[in-house]
Amino acid sequence: MLIIYGLLILMVVIWGFSFVLVDIAVEFMPPMSLSLTRFLIVSLVFIIIDTYLFINRKIQINKIEERKVKVFYTKREWIYIIIASFCGITFFFVIQYSAIGLIGPSLPALFVCLLSPVLITVLALIFFKEKLTSIKVIGFIIATVGGFLLVTGGDFKTLTLETPNFIGYLYALITPLLWAIYTIVTKKISKEKSNLITLKYIAYFGTVELFIFVLVNNELLIFIHNLTNIVVLISGIYLGIGCYIVGYFIWQKSQKELKSSKGASFLYIEPFLTLIFSMLLNRAETILIWNIVGGFIVLAAVLIINYK
Repeated sequence: MLIIYGLLILMVVIWGFSFVLVDIAVEFMPPMSLSLTRFLIVSLVFIIIDTYLFINRKIQINKIEERKVKVFYTKREWIYIIIASFCGITFFFVIQYSAIGLIGPSLPALFVCLLSPVLITVLALIFFKEKLTSIKVIGFIIATVGGFLLVTGGDFKTLTLETPNFIGYLYALITPLLWAIYTIVTKKISKEKSNLITLKYIAYFGTVELFIFVLVNNELLIFIHNLTNIVVLISGIYLGIGCYIVGYFIWQKSQKELKSSKGASFLYIEPFLTLIFSMLLNRAETILIWNIVGGFIVLAAVLIINYK
């Protein structure tokens, strides 16, 4: 159990920095093309791994993983994979990167990390009949208060309709719903299936979908021109290998081994880390005393939610 919690902490650190990195990268490449760069790298890595394993068939494979590989996906599970590719890759990252480009890294991190656990918990109650204890409800309420203070500094005007960045806020609010759907859909795929193989198929579908959208949006030349940009290349490698292959693997593993609400509660740490990274890289974030207070409240809430 301690191992999976440690992996979840690693995951939120990787994901927390990704918001700041995207904020830098979208200055060089549009969100849709950046998303394609990320998943083209992911797909290439999976292809290289598959090619290596095919050539070296004598490599000993762990018996458990070998059993998982031989289990075929059902038609329903293929539908889940396609839905996951749209909700967890194509729509999710194009909308999230657009939000980051409009309003910076912290607020999108807040919305997806603050609202996703709540939506995931609600959907899990519906589809998996998971129980939510009173202490976990208290934990989620505390985390919501802490998360709000963490990013807004206690200024309610930040999220009003009159703000000039309302479109950015709207995009940011869509992402937690997409992430919640992705989480529930992938959790419905049999536990006997390998996490990495499921991620591979989702990445393949997502890459094809993003390529089609880039073509339709007339961004192909922009995409090709920026492939040699060192900032875009480094961002694509980090976002692809670090955030997707490593991060998504940990996420799906946690969703299989823990209750949905427990794994999701770790997302509350992410905005706190994003603010720290943003401050270290001078990404024009204003850190107030209430931001610090909110961060500690969020950390306390995570402990409460995971208390047995």
